[in-house]
Amino acid sequence: METNRQKKIGGVIQKDLVDILQGEIRKNGISNLVISVSKVSVTTDLGVARVYLSVFPQEKAPEILESIKSNMYLIKHDLSQRVRLQLRKVPNLAFYIDDSLDYIEKIDNALAGKENPIENRDLLEKRKKI
Repeated sequence: METNRQKKIGGVIQKDLVDILQGEIRKNGISNLVISVSKVSVTTDLGVARVYLSVFPQEKAPEILESIKSNMYLIKHDLSQRVRLQLRKVPNLAFYIDDSLDYIEKIDNALAGKENPIENRDLLEKRKKI
């Protein structure tokens, strides 16, 4: 369970990372790309911040993630300049692709389509009769 301090630090990092990433997209003139920071979770020792990114279009997600990871130190430096009055030490950043929207979409498609496990119980592994 996250403490209030972890939540506050995560919120500050999330807000500033959105500004940094979207500013870089605008500065480089990249169109048809949306990056959002969906969640930031900070460890209890405030040493590592796990940053979950949503990228649209989804096909570019691995490429964008590699680009962000290769520029992680520049991003951390920009972040430290923005939060220097709020945090003594900026946590190390670990970037991940947030696939929760894909997971929700798969569930919706399964419930709407013919492969609905609620209506057709044979699709469930436990329900199959041997």
